[in-house]
Amino acid sequence: MAGGKGRRLWPVSREEYPKQFIDFFGTGRTQLQQTYDRFARIIPKENIYVNTNQDYAHLVREQLPDLPEHNLMSEPIHRNTAPSVAWACHRVLRECEEANLIVSPSDMDVHNEEAFQENIRKGLEFVGHNDGLLTMGVKPTRPEPGYGYVQIGDQVGDRLFRVKSFTEKPDREFAKLFIQSGEFYWNTGLFLSRAKYLQKTFMELLPSVFRRLDSLNPNSTVEEEDEFVRHNFPIYPNLSIDHSILERSEQVFVMMCDFGWADVGTWHSIYEAEQKSEDDNVVITSDVILEDSRNNIIKLPEGRLAVINGLDGYIVAEKDNVLLICKKEDSSALVRKYVNEVRLKKGDKYI
Repeated sequence: MAGGKGRRLWPVSREEYPKQFIDFFGTGRTQLQQTYDRFARIIPKENIYVNTNQDYAHLVREQLPDLPEHNLMSEPIHRNTAPSVAWACHRVLRECEEANLIVSPSDMDVHNEEAFQENIRKGLEFVGHNDGLLTMGVKPTRPEPGYGYVQIGDQVGDRLFRVKSFTEKPDREFAKLFIQSGEFYWNTGLFLSRAKYLQKTFMELLPSVFRRLDSLNPNSTVEEEDEFVRHNFPIYPNLSIDHSILERSEQVFVMMCDFGWADVGTWHSIYEAEQKSEDDNVVITSDVILEDSRNNIIKLPEGRLAVINGLDGYIVAEKDNVLLICKKEDSSALVRKYVNEVRLKKGDKYI
């Protein structure tokens, strides 16, 4: 899934060039490319599909030249993740009726690639033999309010449990209680299912958009499917896969994973996940002279020097025509507020 606007990492992530297409950490590969590389080590490249918005299709083609043309799914309008996965499920089942599906965001950071591969293989084995949806959970290391949490229930296998509840982005005090209980894991946004079972679940819980296509044209080509999507995709509601499917389905499981995960989604979550300096600063590919400054995260353009004195607990981020300096703690809501305010007062050129 690579269609998000990445507004919580504004101003580095911009509407025309969001975070999944950026080499955020200076590794030589963008977040999208790293995710593609990660799955190409596990499954054949021809089995990798990328779902994005039509405004970003050219970026996907530029960054993933090996991706087959029909494996790029370009949505005509921004919707949330549930419609995206519903379309992917329909597209994959055209190719293989017995397929298992791995749904992954394109902007997560994985620290242990070998453990990731092992967890995915074990997850595929589970969903291949069990009807249900399997989400991949990671043990929380801090009370992070910007993440989703999944509560484990009855054990059904080795490190496999039924899901008791989902909680999306709790406040910090609730997150502390979750960690203390030992029953809650971070919801990585990565989940697996047999495609047939997932399609059946979509039919029960979402509008039957693709059933209409199959009834009108049961032998439609990929090109005809793309054309149908251009005209009919807006029928879908703006729903996330978590709220529309995972939280409403009875057969939902979680695997305790150990691949070392971080959501590259907010400034605060990146700060918490990255290695700190002696003064607890995180400086990302930036030229900075710091004095009497601590607990900051700094991301500046190449060729720009910053001299910072006396700053504690801030985001300092610059890209093109915008410099952002704001408090780091729980920055997601703050950054969204500034994005909306700047759009209203200054126009789209700053967004």
